[in-house]
Amino acid sequence: MIVYKCDLCNEIRDCTQRDIGDKEYDICSQCWTSLLAKLEAKGRSRRIRDCVTLPTYPLPEAPHEPKQPPMPGAQPTIYDGTDQVN
Repeated sequence: MIVYKCDLCNEIRDCTQRDIGDKEYDICSQCWTSLLAKLEAKGRSRRIRDCVTLPTYPLPEAPHEPKQPPMPGAQPTIYDGTDQVN
């Protein structure tokens, strides 16, 4: 039988390792029952987390002009979504 020093009462007793908040503690059974009694009816209940979807926004439409291939050497037409031709 291996005994450890309790992290709560600092006495050498038969302790078990408990994971609390991503850390391991050696806690004896007396300290554990008193800790559970203190924490009873405290804390938050676990609730199911629902997936939330956000509405999608419509993409801006390009101006309704007939598409003509650009002339060689001319600047291309750039649409930025504000319905203005740059």
